[in-house]
Amino acid sequence: MDEYCGLCIKMKTKTVQANRAGCDLILALDMEDKADALALLDKIDNGLNWVKVGLQMFIRWGPKFLNEVASRNYRIFLDLKLHDIPNTVASAIGSLADCPVEMLTLHASGGPEMLAVAKKARDKLSNKPKIIAVTILTSINNAILGEIGLQGPISKRVCAMGEMAVKSGADGLVCSPLELNILRESLGKNPLLITPGIRPSKCKMDDQKRVMNPTDAAKSGSSFIVVGRPILNAMNPHEATLRIREELAQSLNE
Repeated sequence: MDEYCGLCIKMKTKTVQANRAGCDLILALDMEDKADALALLDKIDNGLNWVKVGLQMFIRWGPKFLNEVASRNYRIFLDLKLHDIPNTVASAIGSLADCPVEMLTLHASGGPEMLAVAKKARDKLSNKPKIIAVTILTSINNAILGEIGLQGPISKRVCAMGEMAVKSGADGLVCSPLELNILRESLGKNPLLITPGIRPSKCKMDDQKRVMNPTDAAKSGSSFIVVGRPILNAMNPHEATLRIREELAQSLNE
């Protein structure tokens, strides 16, 4: 345990170097049992700022679960990937008025009208979560893209969707880390870029097709990296979290 003492001191508060660099870690809390999920968050404690709650947990446990997560001093990224007609999406966003959500995902493929209406609905809320548009899922590669009738390459498709989403009012994008450079060149430094498909060294790729390690993602302009199974399945999730955040912090000096 001694080898982690230095990390624990650096992570004592939730304002670490990685935050100042503009890149922080989001834990993808994709679990089945609420009690297990909350127990995991209690163990990780001050090693983490952000938690992603996705469809699995939200559908099963509902908005009350968000309050339980927030009560533990975690910030919430609600990953519902809304995709419907504009009025339905606006109504769904309105339903989050009393929820402690700071970022919310929609599919960019819903189009400019849906995104613009979503922004208007968000602006009416007191909590005003950031609207984050999902470009191409990281489980999709060029072969799969063709199978669903979309012309590649993925980088070109992601760039076009990203530009459209930001012009339509999105505050940021979810993208593969492999598209970070092209998006930063196209969109500049202001939009948030959130990157799943992050795998620390020696971790399995699982079902991710377009992946990168935390250091390279931070250097390429990621605002947040999203990590799930490498932490959830770790023997010691707290130490796994600290390792990743330390890697982000060290990227500042390289």
